[in-house]
Amino acid sequence: MATKVRSHAKINLGLGIGTPRADGFHSLTTVYQTLELHDVVMIEARPAAETTIRLASNDARVPTDDRNTAWKMVDLALKILQRTAEVSLHIEKRLPVQGGLGAGSANAVAALVGLEKELGVGFRSLFTQRLAIAAQVGSDVPLFLLGGTVLGLDRGQEVYPLPDIEPVWCVVAAPEVGVSTPQAFRDWDDLCAREGLTQEASIAKLKELSRAYASAFSGRQGSGSSGVFPKGEDLAGPQESALVRTGITSWIENDFERVVFPQHPSLAEIKRILAATGTPEAAVYSALSGSGSALFGLYQTRGDAEAAQDRIESESQALNVRNTVLTRTLPRREYWEQMIMRDSL
Repeated sequence: MATKVRSHAKINLGLGIGTPRADGFHSLTTVYQTLELHDVVMIEARPAAETTIRLASNDARVPTDDRNTAWKMVDLALKILQRTAEVSLHIEKRLPVQGGLGAGSANAVAALVGLEKELGVGFRSLFTQRLAIAAQVGSDVPLFLLGGTVLGLDRGQEVYPLPDIEPVWCVVAAPEVGVSTPQAFRDWDDLCAREGLTQEASIAKLKELSRAYASAFSGRQGSGSSGVFPKGEDLAGPQESALVRTGITSWIENDFERVVFPQHPSLAEIKRILAATGTPEAAVYSALSGSGSALFGLYQTRGDAEAAQDRIESESQALNVRNTVLTRTLPRREYWEQMIMRDSL
């Protein structure tokens, strides 16, 4: 029987970007958060004299060759394990392609989890090796080996678990417009040059931001959870948002918005509608995820989230929004408990 694995999305709860480095990359400081929203990766694998990988998807935009992150992960893992196998993968896409939700990276980790289960081998006792393999596949792949609330540093591949935020409702809006991440970084580089941001100032900015994130997200209100976001009255009793109370909303932001929104004004408008600032149904926080084009809002109650979804859908044609999804943030324990689907067990 094939192994079916949930491949969960992520959002960025703030994202700071540094100036371009000599190696062509950019240093980042971000907080990743996994969501219940997911793709499904189905994998069958059996030992064979030589490795063959076949990949298919219900979405024609998904590469089905060695450009695919799931393919890369399987191929690399087998080589490091010194195994050969016949592997068949199917990716059921439910997440936007190039939406800033980490869909391809999550697919890669789901494929690795499924491969380990299918062959009965893996890196479970060698977590650092697992992280190193993931980083070779993509900068935001390692976060999906942790799940929950995660601090990301360096290129985003250096990851540290943070105390999980309490589950909150989330609305994800997926516009038709696509955002090129390489172009977004080029636009960021131009902005840094115009503003005269030096490498030294950039490093200092990101170090300070990492300390601020670690401090904010470690404010515990219960065992294993941070006090940054509220639980919401329909989840665990009424509670004022610590995000608002501590003033974190005055500085938490996604640097990509500074270059993406001028190029795509409709995305800024979607964020404004999700935020609904000054209304009883206002978002606790809303932002672009990664470089976009997906945006999200976090809400204290399901009713607030449904109202936000209705606002976006009522203007979806004018905003060129393909779809909106109501979901929730997913803590680390639930992330791993839900990953392998029951009909695979």
